[in-house]
Amino acid sequence: MPRMIFLNLPVTDLKRATAFYEAIGATRNPQFSDDTASCMVFSETIYVMLTTHDKFRHFTPKPIADAKTSNQALFCLSAESRNEVDDIVGRAKAAGGVADPSPVDEYDFMYGRSFEDPDGHMWGVNWLDMAAVPAKPAMANA
Repeated sequence: MPRMIFLNLPVTDLKRATAFYEAIGATRNPQFSDDTASCMVFSETIYVMLTTHDKFRHFTPKPIADAKTSNQALFCLSAESRNEVDDIVGRAKAAGGVADPSPVDEYDFMYGRSFEDPDGHMWGVNWLDMAAVPAKPAMANA
């Protein structure tokens, strides 16, 4: 069985957050969702658990950071093509997110853009052509 990843994100409006993630291509799994959390499935190995702040507080005694004013993590999804990168970021913007809060990454072998969800969580979307990656890409020096 491949290793799986479950991201847990606190959200201020669960219904809005669920609709946003559905708009960018995730599917809500009702088996692990209720009125305090939505299990959003990107693939058989990537899940995002959207939780209300009250639910999130059950997992940690630390204060919940405001993702609109601070950042502790950046998440990144792979895409099959440059067009899919643009499509996902476009859908994120149309669903109430912010497109390209970070600079666009563009190389011969890689293309990446970013978006913020309505709660301010930062996501990157990247296409990568592994066959075209140079031995030491110029971006490795950045």
